[in-house]
Amino acid sequence: MSTGWIIALIVIVVAVGLAAAALTLRSRGAPGGRGLRRRFGPEYDRAVARHDGDSRAAERELAERVERHGDLPERPLEPARREEFEARWTAAQERFVDSPQEAMAEADRLLAELAAERGFPDGGRYEEQFAALSVHHADHVHGYRRVHRIAHVRVNGAYDGRAEAAQDGPVGTEEMRAAMVEARALFEDLMGSGRGDGERRAARERAGNPAAPGSGHRHLPWAFTRHAKGS
Repeated sequence: MSTGWIIALIVIVVAVGLAAAALTLRSRGAPGGRGLRRRFGPEYDRAVARHDGDSRAAERELAERVERHGDLPERPLEPARREEFEARWTAAQERFVDSPQEAMAEADRLLAELAAERGFPDGGRYEEQFAALSVHHADHVHGYRRVHRIAHVRVNGAYDGRAEAAQDGPVGTEEMRAAMVEARALFEDLMGSGRGDGERRAARERAGNPAAPGSGHRHLPWAFTRHAKGS
């Protein structure tokens, strides 16, 4: 076989190898737009809105989240820690009647601590922790965003620099109540063993029907059936 043919065969083999490697990397990479929409649910639409309707920019952001946190394993909770978190959350909800803002702050701390306990980034790095949570608990993570934002509202109505960008102005009691209820869904998700996307999606659909089995509305304490002071 001539040298020319040998070189040609080598070039063909290398080209085929590179093409196969590219296909493999693409198949292992972040999912496309449709896959991201399925994975992130409402969080996909919120990402698009934050990028002023630019779906490609939103998909790049979400794909990066999956790349960084998609393989993150969730650690189980020790029974004693589970009881502690449950008691603290119940106390925070009951505190809501007299001190809604303090209840928001405690809920924010609890979610940050619980997420760290389950193996997510430390709560001191809120943005990174939120990004990781959104990959694994996309259906309920918005409750954490709302509670965190409200928890960092100053008395004069301006937002603390640590909070996410949001509309300025005071937050009403009903908005705080709704945020607390929504955050409870993420709390229950993190307290569990880590349900799959399909199960979380079914839970989200049940949340619209208080009478449905497994609805997140059935165990709310007496604090949420009474009017908070100032409401």
